[in-house]
Amino acid sequence: MATFASLDPRVARLEIDQEYGKELPPKPELDQLQTYEVFHQQKSGAHHTHVGSVHAPTKELALILAKEQYARRGQTLNLWVVNTADVMTMRSEDADIFETTPEKKYRDVAAYMVRNKVEAFKQSQKAESSHE
Repeated sequence: MATFASLDPRVARLEIDQEYGKELPPKPELDQLQTYEVFHQQKSGAHHTHVGSVHAPTKELALILAKEQYARRGQTLNLWVVNTADVMTMRSEDADIFETTPEKKYRDVAAYMVRNKVEAFKQSQKAESSHE
C-alpha cells in the first residue's frame, strides 16, 4: 500500500493512503465546527453590519462566542449569527442583472439639480437680509 509523500514530517507521519476511491467513514456529529457569520447593530434603528465570523458546534454557542468576540468593546444593541452555509450568494458572472437601462436617469439622484436651486435660494435670502 503506497502512502502519500510529503516534505512535511507531520504529514509523512500520518501515513495517508493514496487510494482515492476508498470511502472514508462518516465523522461523528459535532466533530467539526460550523462557521457562522456575525452581524452587529450598534444602536436602535441602525443597520446590522457584518463584523466577522465565529466557529461553533451550535447556533446557541455561536451567539455566545459572537457576543464575547464582537460585543465586548464598544456599544452593541443586537447581534445576529447566520450559518455560513445558509448564505445565498450570486456568481460574479451574473452581475449584469444589476445594470440599469440608460433611459431611467430620473431614478438617479444626480439627475435632479436641486443643489443649484438651494444655493440660489440661500443667496437670495442673504441678499434680502442684507438690504433690511
